[in-house]
Amino acid sequence: MLSTARLPRSPSGWTMAVFGTLAAALGVVGLVSPDTTIRLMGLSPVPGADRADADHTLLFLTASSMAALNMGVYYVLAALADWKPFFRWTVPFRLLTCTVFTLAVVTGRAPAGFLGVGLWEGLGALATGVALRYEKRSAGTRPAPAGAGG
Repeated sequence: MLSTARLPRSPSGWTMAVFGTLAAALGVVGLVSPDTTIRLMGLSPVPGADRADADHTLLFLTASSMAALNMGVYYVLAALADWKPFFRWTVPFRLLTCTVFTLAVVTGRAPAGFLGVGLWEGLGALATGVALRYEKRSAGTRPAPAGAGG
């Protein structure tokens, strides 16, 4: 027996599913090809032979890629369950991530290519927040079901 594929059931769910799918995919890319992730941020990878013994860049890239993969899966699962409290919780923390990553670029702690990561987080958070607000307003304007007394 074939079952129908589950899809997100709300605009906010779709924002979470898209963000989660992209995060998971980029996490896989970082695990499989770290240099690709480095290039995606506008940076130049350092060949292994030129890396200093104490250079732990690949270790941190592996850790953040694994975190992105896990986070992406959590977001997709939450989207499929239409778990709105989770969606709401992510908005301020994604905005915080945007702020921290943007400040890292502005203060010179990170190269300009890293700004894209912060913007991605911020725009995703805003899209989810706007969708949640739209859904809340739409729910308040729906007519009462037939037979609902008041």
